[in-house]
Amino acid sequence: YYFPCQRYLAVEEDDGQIVRELVPVDEAFIKKDSENDGQSLATLGLEQKAKSTTYTVKVKTGDKKNAGTDANVFITLYGSKDDTGIVSLKASKINKNKFERGKVDEFTVESVDIGDLKKIKIGHDNKGNSTGWFLEWVEIDAPSLGQCLKFPCGRWLDKSEDDGAIERIIFPAELQTTEYIPFVPYEITVYTSDIFGAGTDADVFIVLYGSDGICTQQKSLCLNKREQRMYFERNSVNQFIVEV
Repeated sequence: YYFPCQRYLAVEEDDGQIVRELVPVDEAFIKKDSENDGQSLATLGLEQKAKSTTYTVKVKTGDKKNAGTDANVFITLYGSKDDTGIVSLKASKINKNKFERGKVDEFTVESVDIGDLKKIKIGHDNKGNSTGWFLEWVEIDAPSLGQCLKFPCGRWLDKSEDDGAIERIIFPAELQTTEYIPFVPYEITVYTSDIFGAGTDADVFIVLYGSDGICTQQKSLCLNKREQRMYFERNSVNQFIVEV
């Protein structure tokens, strides 16, 4: 069995995760073929994407006194087939200081197919200077499934507040569930010219248009400003797998 990764496990890189689930692929993807190397890597990216689900997890900290936490927060997603295991919410895509009072933080969680999402468990390790946390809600969006679920909480995760629990199992609110047309993964290759000043650090995005005039949402190719500085350099080729 071959489990390729070719991704960072780093808080400040990629989607910020430091644990990854890997899916097995056919041996043909691994064997180096000088003629088809680029194509096999591209196909490999789509192959891996097809076997996994990417979730966007939004977490709202309540607007109460001392609602924020410095503790390490984790989440587990439970589906009809399996669960994701414990996932640390390390790198917020919105805020440098995560889980502050009244703020919404956004994280990316990837897993193999766990089936329909049934419940989540979220909690913290109670470590740090200010550990108590008031969790307002969690929203989980899975573009490849065409589903966005809201998990209301409105309770403390604090040993000295409420019932003293620092982790909670939460179920989705059915009336707040949104369903839409599932997104499809595309492999996008961008060739930057070799003329002077050709590169850019701007936020490069893409919109795909179909023959009937229907178009996708605007999708940024880079996850963060650090990637914007790394990619689209003069005389470079960059590949991206995007769901639109």
